[in-house]
Amino acid sequence: MNTFRWCLVALCAGFHANAQTVTKITDPVEWVNPLMGTDSKGSLSNGNTYPAIATPWGMNFWMPQTNQNGNGWAYQYSADKIRGFKQTHQPSPWINDYGQFSLMPVTGRMKFSQDERASWFSHKAETAKPYYYSVYLADADVTTEITPTERAAQFRFTFPKTDSAFIVVDAFDRGSYIKIIPSERKIIGYSTRNSGGVPENFKNYFVLVFDKPFALAHTWDGSRLAKDTLELKAGNAGAIIGFATSKGEKVHVKAASSFISHEQAARNLQREVGADSFDATRQKAKQAWNKELGRIVPEGGTSDQVRTFYSCLYRTLLFPRKFYEFDAKNQIVHYSPYNGQVLPGYMFTDNGFWDTFRAVFPFFTLMYPELNGQIMEGLANTYKESGWLPEWASPGHRDCMIGSNSASLIADSYLKGIRGYDIETLYQALLKNSENEGPLSSVGRKGVKYYNSLGYVPYDVNVNENAARTLEYAYDDFTLYKLAVALKRPQEEIERFKKRSQYYRNLFDPETKLMRGKNQDGKFQAPFNPFKWGDAFTEGNSWHYTWSVFHDVEGLARLMGGRPQFAQMLDSVFVMAPVYDESYYGSVIHEIREMQIANMGQYAHGNQPIQHMIYLYNYAGQPWKTQYWVRQVMDRLYHSGADGYCGDEDNGQTSAWYVFSAMGFYPVCPGTDQYVLGAPLFPKMTVTLQDGKKFVIEAPGNSKTNVYAQNVTLNGKPLNTNWISHSAIQQGGVMKVSMGANPNKQRGTNESAYPYSFTTTGK
Repeated sequence: MNTFRWCLVALCAGFHANAQTVTKITDPVEWVNPLMGTDSKGSLSNGNTYPAIATPWGMNFWMPQTNQNGNGWAYQYSADKIRGFKQTHQPSPWINDYGQFSLMPVTGRMKFSQDERASWFSHKAETAKPYYYSVYLADADVTTEITPTERAAQFRFTFPKTDSAFIVVDAFDRGSYIKIIPSERKIIGYSTRNSGGVPENFKNYFVLVFDKPFALAHTWDGSRLAKDTLELKAGNAGAIIGFATSKGEKVHVKAASSFISHEQAARNLQREVGADSFDATRQKAKQAWNKELGRIVPEGGTSDQVRTFYSCLYRTLLFPRKFYEFDAKNQIVHYSPYNGQVLPGYMFTDNGFWDTFRAVFPFFTLMYPELNGQIMEGLANTYKESGWLPEWASPGHRDCMIGSNSASLIADSYLKGIRGYDIETLYQALLKNSENEGPLSSVGRKGVKYYNSLGYVPYDVNVNENAARTLEYAYDDFTLYKLAVALKRPQEEIERFKKRSQYYRNLFDPETKLMRGKNQDGKFQAPFNPFKWGDAFTEGNSWHYTWSVFHDVEGLARLMGGRPQFAQMLDSVFVMAPVYDESYYGSVIHEIREMQIANMGQYAHGNQPIQHMIYLYNYAGQPWKTQYWVRQVMDRLYHSGADGYCGDEDNGQTSAWYVFSAMGFYPVCPGTDQYVLGAPLFPKMTVTLQDGKKFVIEAPGNSKTNVYAQNVTLNGKPLNTNWISHSAIQQGGVMKVSMGANPNKQRGTNESAYPYSFTTTGK
């Protein structure tokens, strides 16, 4: 009986421990799970991420590679073998990689081809942190450890007792070079493998320095050893070096790379690693992450909420990557992925603005204005070097997605007071975008002549995703209008963009109350299926894209018949069945499947176009519905496990949505000074701004059931609006949101509380 009582007490204590909240965070990086989102495949994305072992915005990332060279899903959680440890620059599996090479330890015999050298592994013997990775390779009986810097890394291989220990270096196919220098315990090489967007002279130069002499050294080409040469230029060049090891012996490798030269790679290695031990580099990388992650500290959440929050914040701080280096005079220089020259100044890459204009870059304007200014300088350099702004860069221009959303990034940065870059050059680049198509469909504005003359891109002129383009161009023109006013541009120019910002109206169909493709003759496309994905829209249907009027929600509401009808249309998204028409694609794309299985009707949070839609209830006098649905999405569609996302993570955007929403507000319309309110996820959150000021979000009574904001104060005074300004947050202070289990249907219902809309506040 006593034994039974003791077991019962212990069991109850265990349940209580699981329910306990996290009250103090001193080491935020330890809450990050880099494996979040890695349980993905082409047909179903739970994030489409890989464990990026990196520093924030680092030029190089490292990762364990489970799939074959060239596979965009280079690391899959479901895999059971590792082929190598790869330097990667991949922003997404769809864009794929460039600037890659790998290392792999083997034992027993020389095994260097990627299939032969592969080893079984288990997640039970794997440790993944942003600043450190470790895994036991069963076939080789070797433990591999990695720790990164921005442009370099250190490896530590723990070998068994053997006279046949080897390390394989793979410079990948499509043209590579390797040279072994035994007298210096060094291997240098370069890789040219890429997925597009590079000049002809593109190379990723690397240098590897070992702490153990080579007893054996060979180069290899594909599947054969090269004879009598330690230097090889081939389709797939590689190296294998060997030595005898004692049990538990640790072999260290210091690695770095450069897009400029081998000399610059060596300079990067000396500058960032030098004589540091593995543990010293690991500590520096950990400190780099804690510095950035520690800028936002939640209190009172569950363990999984904290893990999910910091895992999302980690993803938000990875891209765009720094594509610049420091030369012998410690000056900032970059290899241009646009013209192949080495030039002074900043350069950033690996980003698709169609995704990230929504929340990632607004997060940087709020939290990292200095970094944002550097990114803006990089955009100006891109324009000078290529003649166009980089709507999707990896590392140079890539033909992917739609829009002209660099306008949003640039306008939002300037209008929020960030300076130190060439705004005149950037504005001229935006003017060029507004009147011209680019050399790729994603650059400039495809269909722009139709848009500028008719007020929309027609459905029947062979311009794909025409309705989506029209809606995004109209929003971009709104940001150009705001920027033109701030820059005191000619009135004619201001009026031009002001007029074009209203072109969204041309595609509104009063019969269905939805956005609909329109033919060149002014008639709507027919037949029309609002559940048809693609076609007139981009990776979504009309129910997803109709809400892409970020700058004039009131104008959209009036087109729908008024705010009550607008709110009913918002409600409809969640109550409809997740039906779809995939005929445009010819098969069910993963974005469709992710909507279907989420059990939230037509709400497709796994893709970007609709992610802001939940916050639009604030414009209709029903802010409690925003509060309800935001918490539903955070609770149901995110968690910190390997399948923790509900679709493509996409360069931090789906993560930034969670980070902002956990704070209790969201940037519905970049280019304005407002963040639209939801309700905080944590009882308390302390945000440290770049200048050291603190903005504290308090939500007393917050819990799984208390999801509704009862009232809001800012520095002790009532905040009666459904938004908070950027400038108010920048001043620091305390926003207090009292939480309850039932909605307060009086707060935020008056028109004076509504966020910015061009139709009302804008004029």
